[in-house]
Amino acid sequence: MRQLFLNGPVQNGPFTFEAKPGKAVGIRLAAALNAIIGAPSVPHLWNTVTLAGDLRHRRAGGTQVREAFEADLIAAKYPLGQSPVAGTLTDADAEVAILALEMIENNLRTGTLVVSRETVPTCRACGHMTGGGSHPCNACGSTETQPRTGLHLVAELAKDRPVLDRSDIHASHRQQPRHLQNTAGNVTQRLILTRTRDHGIDLSPLGLAGLVLDPRVGIHATVLAAARRHQADTAVMTITQNAANHIAAHGQHFREHLGIRLQYALHGHLPYDHTADLRPMYESYRASTRTRAAFETWFLPLFSLKEKSGIRPEQLPALFKHFMRAHMALPAEPEAAVIDALRLAIGHGNSDWIMSKPRLATVMAAMGFFEHADRAPE
Repeated sequence: MRQLFLNGPVQNGPFTFEAKPGKAVGIRLAAALNAIIGAPSVPHLWNTVTLAGDLRHRRAGGTQVREAFEADLIAAKYPLGQSPVAGTLTDADAEVAILALEMIENNLRTGTLVVSRETVPTCRACGHMTGGGSHPCNACGSTETQPRTGLHLVAELAKDRPVLDRSDIHASHRQQPRHLQNTAGNVTQRLILTRTRDHGIDLSPLGLAGLVLDPRVGIHATVLAAARRHQADTAVMTITQNAANHIAAHGQHFREHLGIRLQYALHGHLPYDHTADLRPMYESYRASTRTRAAFETWFLPLFSLKEKSGIRPEQLPALFKHFMRAHMALPAEPEAAVIDALRLAIGHGNSDWIMSKPRLATVMAAMGFFEHADRAPE
């Protein structure tokens, strides 16, 4: 079974990776794991189907084609000369849309999805689908809503299995997130998968003109499309527990297609705002710029796979000491048997090896990592 790690699509907001390095954790984690298991470089995945994106495009005048508008914003996220080797893929790209429609049609045939007449609250002024309550419309600001009946794509959650079970999480038995498995199912039994957006996967081919696929579904299609491009059997999406909780129910019928299986690899947040506090320690260890970059952009994302609830700032000094001890213990020739065992552990979702100095040192040596530590993730 060929595994491929891919980042949970990053929402294309107004930031850069230099200013917000935490946004790149999933990308860097996927790149690190793929390099260790010998998988190819993969595209960086982006979520562009958002209401915020619609509003941003309108404010810019709407004269630039939306795809080009989003592409320019994505390109600006990366430092000069550090664009991803394998390019980018968004949740509105043609190959993603083709795959998503294939999956929808398969689910319609099996009855797990239906197209039915539903009454939903909408903005009286602009027609945007709104939630319950009396808050202003997020699209235009109007406070006037009205019920509107029309055709929508609807999913029925499976009754014979939970929203998330062990096979959906890329983790060893001991590291299964039981709390997430419980909370992910706290949703209504019927989910409307259509949204009113200016941009997204057009559902007109299904007779749903003016509607696009819910981006929580589109995110899954994006990961599977990237995996299909690389002929992988298993697509492992790097994602935080909170994000997984938000999208898991919508992805229940979109985690497998034509032999490709999608799993979630959960990682925690990193306290990058506090890495500047390590400067005295960096100086005491005489850590070069390259070594610091390796710690912050390679090791910390890997450790976030083990510390799924997030890394606390006070943990950083101990983690840097562990990293440097492994760095100073680099073997002249990494043992092939150790690398094979590490790849097997990664394949089973076991992250304990990250805190083993000998095994971490072996990985560093095998990757020739310190020759390339200042590069952007591929």
